[in-house]
Amino acid sequence: MDRGNKRYHTWNSHLKEQFGEKVFKVALDGGFDCPNRDGTVAHGGCTFCTVSGSGDFAQSRLDPLPIQMRKGIDKMHEKWPHTTKYIAYFQNFTNTHAPVEILRHRYEQVVNEEGVVGIMIATRPDCLPDETIEYLAELNERYYLWVELGLQTVHEETSRMINRAHDYQTYVDAVAKLRKHNIPVCTHLINGLPGETHEMMMESAKRMILDSDIQGVKLHLLHLMKNTKMIRDYHYGRLEFLEKDAYVNLICDQLEIIPKDIIIHRLTGDAPRDTLIGPMWSLKKWEVLNAIDDELARRDSYQGIYDIRISETMKKKQISN
Repeated sequence: MDRGNKRYHTWNSHLKEQFGEKVFKVALDGGFDCPNRDGTVAHGGCTFCTVSGSGDFAQSRLDPLPIQMRKGIDKMHEKWPHTTKYIAYFQNFTNTHAPVEILRHRYEQVVNEEGVVGIMIATRPDCLPDETIEYLAELNERYYLWVELGLQTVHEETSRMINRAHDYQTYVDAVAKLRKHNIPVCTHLINGLPGETHEMMMESAKRMILDSDIQGVKLHLLHLMKNTKMIRDYHYGRLEFLEKDAYVNLICDQLEIIPKDIIIHRLTGDAPRDTLIGPMWSLKKWEVLNAIDDELARRDSYQGIYDIRISETMKKKQISN
């Protein structure tokens, strides 16, 4: 398998295996809200979330979706001018937080646009009623589909602190419902949430793998952004930024326990410089990614070397014997 000389299963290499060439995602604003903002489950949203619903690089919702798609393609062509295949990525807010007829209308404005080979839908585990699952199953039969579920942490105390407004079991149940229809799931974790230690973040990675049948994962560094409620945690000393070396070591530790067949969609994140409070070293994204590569090489290690699923199976066998 060609993984571009990486020691982990990258999203880019997966797409090249799937489609035979470079494919990029175009981040769209589908015009959805969030149940954690509009009072459906809570008010105020997650404390880390910006006014853009964690979609700072998505297109403007003032434009119709087909125009957003075209503008996004044109922008990405500045970097990859010869790419001809694209994934429509409904990124910010909660992209299943609407009746099915609205979901159908919005998604299918873009999936038939020229060059679009698939769709990725970011949402919350508590916004997947049965009728939505059935529609997603239909989409999965017709298109290349991923559902991205925001988990962020397995720790209930942290979830309450960041006002997540759903529990861990809701996530586990949501994955099971999606996988019943063979819908690929990518889980999103945030490293560096207030009060979480290295051990707690490792536990989130372990539980995510052991408790849910996922096909992809996004490991994201916490960015503290202006005009978010998490600033209060920072001012009151409840939030300390991870240092770059600590983050790199954590990511390598997490990669080592993630089974090698799981696709790594992301290992850090982007944030607009003018709204980022910290950590500022995260702005140098390629330095972070290169440092992860270097640390894996220094360890002579790779994704799945200590596969947690295999480890747990062996433990159970030893106990039964």
